[in-house]
Amino acid sequence: MFDLERWQEIFETISKNKLRTFLTGLSVASGIFILVILLGIGEGMKNGIEREFQSDAANIIYVFPGVTSKEYKGLNPGRMIQMKNDDYQFTTTENKEALEYKSSVYRIWGGMVSFGKESGSYRVEGVYPDYQFLENSSMLLGRFINYKDVNESGKVVIIGNRVKNDLFKDAKSILGEYVEISGIKFKVVGVYTDPGGEREESRVFVPITTAQKVFGGGNDINYMSYTLQPEGTYEEALASANKFTKKVETYLKGKHTIAPDDNSAIRVNNMLENTKRFYDLMGMIKMFFWGVGICTIIAGIVGVSNIMLIIVKERTREIGVRKALGAEPISIIGMVLHESIFVTSFAGFTGLILGLVLLDVVGPMIQTDFIYNPTVNFNVALSTVFILIVAGAVAGFFPAYRAAKIKPIVALRDE
Repeated sequence: MFDLERWQEIFETISKNKLRTFLTGLSVASGIFILVILLGIGEGMKNGIEREFQSDAANIIYVFPGVTSKEYKGLNPGRMIQMKNDDYQFTTTENKEALEYKSSVYRIWGGMVSFGKESGSYRVEGVYPDYQFLENSSMLLGRFINYKDVNESGKVVIIGNRVKNDLFKDAKSILGEYVEISGIKFKVVGVYTDPGGEREESRVFVPITTAQKVFGGGNDINYMSYTLQPEGTYEEALASANKFTKKVETYLKGKHTIAPDDNSAIRVNNMLENTKRFYDLMGMIKMFFWGVGICTIIAGIVGVSNIMLIIVKERTREIGVRKALGAEPISIIGMVLHESIFVTSFAGFTGLILGLVLLDVVGPMIQTDFIYNPTVNFNVALSTVFILIVAGAVAGFFPAYRAAKIKPIVALRDE
């Protein structure tokens, strides 16, 4: 039931201690404000990393050639390893049942692509049809490369949405038009979009057999990428991925005469492992942010507790009169706790609202790869409200307990 007299007493007490109350409230408000901002940044980092991972399949495995770092079987270190078509064919044939999607890639950096008077330098990649799913790309227009294109070494091209916007500014039609890649004409059969944004859409894809023939690649490939068949649990998927990568690595090291313990000649990037590392890191960062915010709140609680002790000291005579007139200790405790919770909650809600408003206004303006849409969700906001109430109760408990223990005869003698 709403007790008007009690709230009038609270406001009177606060008004008598304006400066102390303001400084104490400021420390609580800043603590909550800092906590909300830190949690928002943590959520933004999580969203940014998730967005980066969305640009590729979550369980993708990349296999890259490198440079040998150890002497082996009479061969000196420093050899460049060049993977070939038969490396890809062997690994896909040997692991046919385990694989979901697969593609080798032959890459041409800085390929000059032109249409009419417009031109630009883009990354040209020769790929297999499965590459669309490995990259999580989706088609805006037309189709992706198919196996007929690969088998016939067709001069067809799929362009990214960024490339389309750059080259086809005034064109009424896109599909069926011809673009030149390093002076060679290719027919546009599709336009794709990628979750990675413009950076990933600044590429053009052609059949890998065409890229190798037209751009002098021979049988060379730059890297291989795979995804495995889905498993029931994350642990099973990780175990299956590790088994596959070990098998591929062992084969490639044997074929290219690489020392078994040479880790720089063949580099395997298992995204399942990377995903786990990133999320473990994000968990630790969030725990750190919570720790910093809560420590700041604790500093505010100590301030509230101190000011309540001062208030109790100043009201010792009043408390003695109340107890002499029959006030129960629980009512004295309730009086002090009401004031403590009010100060803490009011200041805390102010910090909470300011933090949420700042995230809402500034968050969309943040333009970085690894911080995206920094927000605090509803459950976290509820948790913060709970912390405020508990903090207010904790801050007021000891002063309230002290007030309840005051003996009326001693209190009435207080000057």
